[in-house]
Formats: sequence, structure tokens, C-alpha cells
Amino acid sequence: MSAVIDQTTETYGIANWGADYFGVNRKGNLIVRAPENDSLTADIKEIIDDLQKRGINTPILLRFPQLIFGQIRKLQTAFRKSIKEFEYEGGHLCVFPMKVNQNRAVIEEYLREGTRYNFGLEAGSKAELYAALGLEQSKDSLLVLNGFKDRDFVRLAFAGAAAGKNVVIVIEKMSELDHTLDLAHEISKINGEVKLPMIGVRVKLYSKGSGKWEKSGGEAAKFGLTTTEILEVIRRLQEAGRIDMLRLLHFHIGSQLTDIKRIKNAMKEAARTYAKIRKMQIPIDYLDVGGGMAVDYDGSRTSFESSANYNAREFANDVIYVIKTVCDDENVPHPTIIQESGRYLSAYHAVLVTNVQDEIETVVEDLSPMTMAADDPEVVKELFDLRETINAKNYREYYHDALEHREELFTMFNLGLISLEAKGKGEVLFWDICEKADQYAQLKKYVSEEFDDLRRLMCAKYLANFSVFRSMPDNWALEQLFPIVPIHKLNKKPTEYATLCDITCDSDGIVDKFVDLHDVKPVLELHKLVKNEPYYLAMMLVGAYQEVMGNNHNLFGVPHEAHIFIGEDGYIIRKVIYGATLGDSLASVRFDAVQLHDNFRKAVMMRIKEGTLTNTEGSKLIEFYEDQVESYTYLTPNGTKDKT
Repeated sequence: MSAVIDQTTETYGIANWGADYFGVNRKGNLIVRAPENDSLTADIKEIIDDLQKRGINTPILLRFPQLIFGQIRKLQTAFRKSIKEFEYEGGHLCVFPMKVNQNRAVIEEYLREGTRYNFGLEAGSKAELYAALGLEQSKDSLLVLNGFKDRDFVRLAFAGAAAGKNVVIVIEKMSELDHTLDLAHEISKINGEVKLPMIGVRVKLYSKGSGKWEKSGGEAAKFGLTTTEILEVIRRLQEAGRIDMLRLLHFHIGSQLTDIKRIKNAMKEAARTYAKIRKMQIPIDYLDVGGGMAVDYDGSRTSFESSANYNAREFANDVIYVIKTVCDDENVPHPTIIQESGRYLSAYHAVLVTNVQDEIETVVEDLSPMTMAADDPEVVKELFDLRETINAKNYREYYHDALEHREELFTMFNLGLISLEAKGKGEVLFWDICEKADQYAQLKKYVSEEFDDLRRLMCAKYLANFSVFRSMPDNWALEQLFPIVPIHKLNKKPTEYATLCDITCDSDGIVDKFVDLHDVKPVLELHKLVKNEPYYLAMMLVGAYQEVMGNNHNLFGVPHEAHIFIGEDGYIIRKVIYGATLGDSLASVRFDAVQLHDNFRKAVMMRIKEGTLTNTEGSKLIEFYEDQVESYTYLTPNGTKDKT
């Protein structure tokens, strides 16, 4: 491996956030490694080239299901080792929260591997529950139901239990207990042999999580019952003779929990609550520790919002040790621990690859050689003199002078004292001075803050063919960082500093914060664009939440999708799912394509009748318009047609 590749790998932090799944090959292309054998790899650039030969253009979401398998095994192995080390007498199960990624392929691939360990599902809505009831799960796995529930939701849960599923209705409000007891009574009267759901209660802990979702835990949390309410649930179940249905205690302190200390505090409080309930002679035997296991998006291993200061084994050790210690102290059985770590399981498997469409010019460039005329304003002449005489010793002073002259230039133009041509000439000279000042500043051992700001101002803006709102909504809404890296040219040193602009008609459609080991970078090191040569970027770790929470801003629909298997002979494209067409996106906001076609046809026929179009021209216009309904919502490279 060359020194340049080592350097670019470090620049993009691939070894830090990649969890051993990603790397760079000798060609300088980004690769994905199979978790079961890291000598088996897939070249992402080759995959994209292959797909484009089939007429499938970027943006393309690549799924690598084997990475879901790898995360499942890491999680299961971590808990198995911790259980053995601490002589824990309970078990460990996982349920995948469908809200994290409801895509059928993701759920089915998770169950394909998770079934080996009796991993199940978590549903938080009627639609998710309906889907879950039609999926094959291990007979010993759980189907945990969170969220607010009406009578139909609870009735659907009873149907699942009757069909043989191990359904757990987690009580969030007292009215849900009413529905559950009423239905249990009705069914028992009809057929006392029918399997009933289990009941869980979600406790509202005093402890809070950490990171962006800290407010979702603690006493002000949206979900959970107070201690008094939990005691009331127990009393009512006992009165109804249904206390045997109460099997699970649940808590959740937030998503993307960055600090292991906060997790340990919550575990202590929850384990103590479990122990006290168990000592009331109640047969509760599951402790659901919720989700929140973090993904280290920036690779810094810190408690920063886009990171985590622990790994899977450290998480498992703390969970097992704390719960065991409390249970032993209270002399109660160790519960089976349930986890809802959807982000950890699914984030790595999805990679969005897109092309850089063009560069948006920030710095004004002179399109012809600059010459001074005798009648040029004095301010323009002074800027010209600064540009010609700036050097390593005076660059700071000259930069400050240039800032003053630019203000003078704009003031004089607004007062009508100089021409548009003079203003344009002055702008070019100002940016030339800035560029030279930046070059001299970067040669210094310590770069002052003002020149860091200048670099951000002068950096290139690369127009990337995707929608932040559709494919990385958490970046826009929550400033969640996602690693972004070129999929090729990694054997060449990047020479440009850039931010990314998406193709939506929205000023918020930008990415200007990037992962870094020690800080958040305001610019990303990228390669200079070459005319007529494609340049591809990968948005990494987007498999959790991004797809399901993406929106149709500007009616950019879901991108193309390819499912990739990594084998002995490289990659296999197992499935391609075409992205949204114009017709698909319009239908999502209730436009009818047939009606649109009829209206457009009427407008063209009017022009033909008026004589402004010939019959032939009108027919071609109608045919072109109607054909576009099947085209991709994203931009396509010149000279190509996307296959949809």
C-alpha cells in the first residue's frame, strides 16, 4: 500500500469509523470487506461502473446485508462473553426496532441472521405491527410493542399472540391496560386455551441519557409510567387475576447514547426497580434496556454527539455487571436482558453513492487578462497594486487593506460613482489577493483564525447529485455527522477544500460539517474536478433512520437501490430496485399523471389550432412530455439515459 493511500485513508478517518468493514485497495478505490472473512472485498467504484453500464445512474443506495450480519454477531458475541465472564444466570435477546429502517429487505436480512440467536422485532405503530405479524421469526423470539396504542392496536397484538407470536404489549398509558384486560376477558370467555400476549410496563427513570436525544429520557420524558402508575398497573392486574401476564420491565433513555457513565446510572436505577417488583412475588423475567447503543460516526471514541466512548464489549460488560450486582444484592433471579439496538445493527450496511455534478463558483475569476486603464477608479488601481506586490511578509497587512478597499468599492457603486465594469474588475482583484494571502498563511506553522475563516469562505462548493432532505435528513435537522469519502482517486492526494451543495432548491441543502478525529471540519478534502470525468462520493453509515425519515423536498424521490453480496469472486449484484420516477413522486402528493397528460395535450392542441405549432411539432412535444413521467427524479449525466 502506497504512502499516499495511507495518508488519504487517515485524512478521511476510514480506519477510525469504519469498524473494519471499509478500506482502500491498491487502485485507490473504496472497498467493503465481508465481516466473516476480511480478505473478501467489494470495490465500490467497480460496482458503480457496472451499474452504470446497465443504465442505472447515481445516486444509488448500496446495501451490503453481510454488514448487518456482522453487527448482529458482534453484539451477540459481546453479550455471550460478558455473561460467561460475570457468571450471569439470565439470557440476552435483541429486538430490532422497525422504526430504524422499515425497508423489507433490511428487516428480512436481519431476521435471516438474527433468528440463529432468537432475535426478534419491536413495533411502535399499527402498520409496523401488521408487517411484523406476517414475517417469520424464531419461535423463542419476542415481538415487543412500544408506543401509544388504541383498541385496534391492542386487538392486533392479541391476534399475533393467538397466531403463536411471543407478543409483549408495553403499557405506556393506563387506557392501554383497560383495552388489554377487556380483550383478555373477552377471549378467555370464548376460548380459554388461546395464547394471550404478555404485558410489559415502561418505567420513567430519573436518569437521563447523553447526546442529542438526552431530553427523551428523565422525568420529563414523553413515554413511561411513574412509580405510582406502575404500582396501579400491578394492583389492577392482581385484581383481575392477570398478574401472570406481567413479564417485562422496559426503559429507554435516548438514542445515540454517547457516554457509558450515563448508561450505567440508568442500568442501576432500572435494575433496582426490576428487583423491587420481583420481590413482590410478580413473575417478571425480562428487563428491556431499550435502544440507544451508539454508532461512532466520527471515529473519535469520545462522548461527542456523533461518537461514543465505548464499544459493544464495554457496553455489554457494564449492562451485565450492573444488573447482576443489583440482583444479587436484592437476592432476586437475573432477568433475560432485551436490547433494542437498531442503529448499531443497521447503520453500517448502507452507503449512498452520488456524483459531483459541477462546481459552484465562489471566488470571482477573471476570464481575460487584467489590465489597468487610465480612467479606472483609484480604489481599483490600489487593489491591482496590492495583488501585484503581496508577499510572504506583508500578506496579512495587504489582506486587511483589501478588505477595506472592497467596502469602499461597494459603497462607491451603491452611490453611483463607479461603473459596473469597474466593480467587476475590483471584485476579481480582491479575490486574487485573498487567494494569495491564503496560500502564504497556510505555509505558516500556526494559521490565525481569520485565515481559517477565509479558507472556509474561499473553499469550493461541489454540487452533489442528491438531496440532503431525502438521504441524510439528520444532517440537516440535527447536524448529525456522516463520514463522506470519495470512492476512487484515493491513491492521489486531494488538493481542494470543499463543502457540498445538494440539488434541491433550498439554501439549507448543504453539507458543511465533516467528521474529524479531533474536531468538526468545516471543509472536506477532495480532488479537483476534471471536465468530462466523473467524480463520485460516498455518504457512509446511512442505514439507520435516514431512509425512513427522508422527505420529498422538491419531489426528489427515493434513489436507485442495489443489494450487494461479497463472495470469493468479488461482488454479486443480487437485486436492483429502481428509484422514484417523476410519476411516482407526483403520485405521492396526489397528482394524477393521466390528468396532467390530458391538460398538457389540450394546451398543445390549442397552439396547433392557433398555428404556432405544426401537427408534427405538437405530436413530438406531447410524446416528450409523456415519456418524462418514467424518468428519474435526479440529474442524469449528459449523453446518458437513466433506466427506470
